[in-house]
This record gives sequence, structure tokens and C-alpha cells, in this order.
Amino acid sequence: MDIITDIKGSFTLHNGVKMPYFGLGVYLSKEGDEVINSVRWALQSGYRHIDTAAIYHNEEGVGEGIKTSGVPREEVFLVSKVWNGEQGYESTLKAFEKSLEKLDTEYLDLYLIHWPVKGKYKETWKALEELYRQKRVRAIGVSNFLQHHLEDLMGNASIVPMVNQMEFHPYLVQQQLLNYCKANRIQYEAWSPLMQGHIFQMEVFKEMAAKYEKTIAQLVLRWDLQKGVVTIPKSSKKQRIIDNAAIFDFAISEQDMAVLDSLDKGKRFGPDPDNFDF
Repeated sequence: MDIITDIKGSFTLHNGVKMPYFGLGVYLSKEGDEVINSVRWALQSGYRHIDTAAIYHNEEGVGEGIKTSGVPREEVFLVSKVWNGEQGYESTLKAFEKSLEKLDTEYLDLYLIHWPVKGKYKETWKALEELYRQKRVRAIGVSNFLQHHLEDLMGNASIVPMVNQMEFHPYLVQQQLLNYCKANRIQYEAWSPLMQGHIFQMEVFKEMAAKYEKTIAQLVLRWDLQKGVVTIPKSSKKQRIIDNAAIFDFAISEQDMAVLDSLDKGKRFGPDPDNFDF
């Protein structure tokens, strides 16, 4: 297990690529100044991992934010995802080119299948394997894949996914899936780590955050990392972006980690990977 030291620290993927374990998500960050500024502020505050997707419609702004941040492109771990409507072999290759063009970059550090679209994700994965073999992308993975999706995909894949990005927070731990990914050396990653804001209303988090003299967000983001889960909180506010990253000067005790684990209710705030229609 890689040691959690600072904002530029990383977990090592099964192909040896180092993935910064803390990053900025830009879901719902508007194209233009909002996303450009968010990315620039994050990189200037020490972040080295930016996560976008074709469907977020802000890849151009993300590219601009990186270019104007003063941080060299090779120091940034840049992630995008192929959208459901673009899945399939040839269409994924085209979607990848489109993302590169918008981001104004020659390669991606990680490319993900956004959702497990039935009858399509295996062909999509073949396209990702091809991009990986061509060294157009440093790592490939999936998002929103449950264990049965992973087993189905890996049944005829030649490369095991390096990452699985899932909704993950104390109300949705999915420890079995976490264990399965760990056993197969698939790095787990959290989206919606703060329960789309619901976390701030809950007493148990208020009390524990006060104990550590941290905000609720800082407590939960630290819990993610101590669970071995990459986390990418989204914010477009400069101070929030800075505050979210102030999680490297404390550690949650084993007892408190167990308390947070025990809150698991299997509750989703986002769509169910077995029942989505987009």
C-alpha cells in the first residue's frame, strides 16, 4: 500500500503508472471561465490530477486551465471518459480523438468507459486496449462497473482494467466490490465522495470532524484515501478547492475508520449501474 503523504502523492496502478490519489473533478463545472479557473486554481494549489469526461462538455476549458496554470502537461494526470452514445469499437476511437482535440493534448493519462452499456462495453474495451497498445493513453479503466460487469468484461479482455471509478462515500462503501477490485489489482476511485452535499447535514460527521479539528469534507476525503481509494472532489470555488486538499496533516484512527465504515447503507445518490437509461 502506498503511503499517504501529500497532495502530490500517488497510488501505483498494476502497470506501474503512478496515479495521484487526490484530484479535482469537474462534473457540472461550466465550460469557459468557471472550469478554466477551477483547473488553474487546483494546479496552482498543488493538485496534479484532473478528471473530466466527454459528456461534461468542458474538455476545452480543462485543456485551457492546464495550459495557463504554469504547470507542465507531463506533471498533470489527465483523465477523460467515453460517453455511452459513443460506445463501440470505431466510435470509441473517434470519441478519443475528439477528446484529445478538445483538451489540446497528445495523450491521456487515463481513459475510462463511463458506464457499462449492455452489448457495447466489450467492443469499447477493445478500442481502449488498442489505444493503450499504441501508447496514446498511459492507463485504461472503467467507471460504474459492478463485479458482474467486471467479470464479464475480463472474460475476454487481454488487459485487466487499471481503475474502476464508482460512487463511493460512507453510505455506499460496497466493501465486497472494493475487495474484488483489490484482489484483481484494479484501483478503486470515488466519485461523489461528499454525497452530493448531503454529508454536511449529518450529525455523526459533524462530531467526528470536530474531534479532528477538520471540516466534514476533509474528514471524509481523508477516509477515502485511508481506504486506498483515489478521490476527486468537485468544486469551482477557489477556497473550497484549497480547503479540500488540507487533509495531509492528520490521520483517522482505526476505531474511527471502523465507525465511518459502519455507516454503509448501500444508499446511492447517483444512478444505479444496473438500471440506467442514458
